[in-house]
Amino acid sequence: MGEVRIIGGQWRRSKLPVPDAPGLRPTSDRIRETLFNWLGQTLTGWRVLDAFAGSGALGFEAASRDAAQVVLVERDAKLAAGLRSSAQRLKATTLVVHAADALAWMRAQPPGGYDLVLLDPPFAADLFDAALAAARPLLADGGLIYVESPHDIAAPAGFTTWRQGRAGAVHYRLLRREDNPA
Repeated sequence: MGEVRIIGGQWRRSKLPVPDAPGLRPTSDRIRETLFNWLGQTLTGWRVLDAFAGSGALGFEAASRDAAQVVLVERDAKLAAGLRSSAQRLKATTLVVHAADALAWMRAQPPGGYDLVLLDPPFAADLFDAALAAARPLLADGGLIYVESPHDIAAPAGFTTWRQGRAGAVHYRLLRREDNPA
């Protein structure tokens, strides 16, 4: 079992366990630092969804930076239990973990509930288009979607690319929902 460290906010330097699980690939410190530099160091008042949570590194990072609500969705029951354990240890009262299939869970949610949706599905599963389609209605006006993939992903209709980068084999992009899509 490995670990990742939260890089900012109230739980800075706290460790999150990373079990050895097929397809589990936590977002690197470098990429998380870049993402949260783009977003700002505090997310006070933000409602955040971390679909395909895995290690929870992205969601815990958002909660550490004072997001009002962070929902982590992870299909693997053991990983979800580990996320709940980390949340208890850190006393992360604004963080909720759901053991569920991320696509089905997102499709069942009411629209407009999130300011930021974090999408880092298993690379081998090729769920990127389906995940973007399921996440789109969940965003509030002006909301953002962050997506990681092994290849570049173009901004879908109704979104513009706000920022993008690449680290090794990982492409990452921050998409902004257009308030008045054409």
